[in-house]
Amino acid sequence: MADTGTITLPRAEYDALLARNEELEDALAAVEADGDSRVPHEAAVAIMGGESPMAAFRGHLGVTLRELSERTGIAASYLSEIERGVKPGSASALSRIADALGTTIDVLVIE
Repeated sequence: MADTGTITLPRAEYDALLARNEELEDALAAVEADGDSRVPHEAAVAIMGGESPMAAFRGHLGVTLRELSERTGIAASYLSEIERGVKPGSASALSRIADALGTTIDVLVIE
């Protein structure tokens, strides 16, 4: 049975709890609206450490350049150049890469 008693909090603590609740609700709404463009924690850490987003997602998923090439129909050498920042990658290529890695183009081009 639930305790239906009351508790007393200082007003500042109560206001802080309300503010935190609103922050969490906003964060949840953003996650729900964001769909598949979220970055997995492991990939985010790699990106923050200086790894390219494409390499970070490949590492997170355990996908080699050769496998990504097979999934996208893009030459592994071109994928490598995109991943290393040698070439920017066309919109079409980035779209296919994003689809193959389960993310969106905007996540792949994080600077």
